[in-house]
Amino acid sequence: MKNNKSDKKGIKKYILIGLGIVLAVIILISLLPFFKTSEIIITEYHPFKTPGAKQEYLKAEAKRSKSWPVPFESVYADTSYGKTYARVSGPKNAPPLVLLPGKGGNSFMWYRAVKELSGNYRVYAVDPVFERGLSVHTCTITKADEIIEWLDELFTELDLGNKINLMGLSYGGWLTGQYALRYPERLRKAILVAPADTILPIKSQFYIRGLLMIALPFRYFKEQFFLWLFEDAAVQGEEGRRFIKKMIDSNEEDSRLFVSIPGIVMPTVLTDNELHSIKIPVLFIVGENEKIYSAQEAVQRIKDVVPAIKTKVIPDAGHGLIFSKPELVNKAVIDFLK
Repeated sequence: MKNNKSDKKGIKKYILIGLGIVLAVIILISLLPFFKTSEIIITEYHPFKTPGAKQEYLKAEAKRSKSWPVPFESVYADTSYGKTYARVSGPKNAPPLVLLPGKGGNSFMWYRAVKELSGNYRVYAVDPVFERGLSVHTCTITKADEIIEWLDELFTELDLGNKINLMGLSYGGWLTGQYALRYPERLRKAILVAPADTILPIKSQFYIRGLLMIALPFRYFKEQFFLWLFEDAAVQGEEGRRFIKKMIDSNEEDSRLFVSIPGIVMPTVLTDNELHSIKIPVLFIVGENEKIYSAQEAVQRIKDVVPAIKTKVIPDAGHGLIFSKPELVNKAVIDFLK
């Protein structure tokens, strides 16, 4: 009897090991396009898979743009990494405020926050060239220095001068911190909204859930990932559920219509010396229920290492804070910029 139980445990063990190996192989294969650095083939409909895919996306984008809450202009800027799109709102002579989205997002990620921000600022919501949107990548970006060079070229082409207010969410927050390190003379102030890494490393749970979503591209796994990451938005009734649905629909639409963008630059945590070297005013905003790291530990590290950086914890919010609590985020931003 004991032998039968031992045999069953042994069989279960080997089955689990086998499943783990299969899953690891699937994940590895699914990640290969992100690290592939082969030559980019530029077609007249690039970065879309087909001419029909381009038309479908542009039609959907035009429909989405109708829900942008303020009048805007569409601006394109040529850089050595590709043509970059920016959705521009607010008074023409107002101080510039550039908004960088999170990973997998584009300018439309800021639609719930832009109305108030564009009241006193010339807001530039950007589609990064390394994301899917209206920008067009023409070469592979594999280093942080290359992303920063692209961003600096964009600021120059947009003629933003040297008193730029720069604000980034998640991956865009990491990019904001990296730019502040390299080109502080071009910035007036920087705002890091739940930045990826930067202050604390991202929890392994985020990567495990994200890899499962990539390796097993079924809607169920996408729903589980987004519901976990943006739980603060998901609990906001029907509107919150629509927000999650739109994110998943957009993810599936992008995968279907766009070619893969080769190369990936992983975010990093700033060292104590790097944090000390940032000489411009910085605001760190995070939801108290942030999923990618502990909000309380992140704030504590800032207070311990570089108390000159201002911090703001948004109550009852998580990684979806610009959707779930846009009025509180905007107030913190506007107070800081003033």
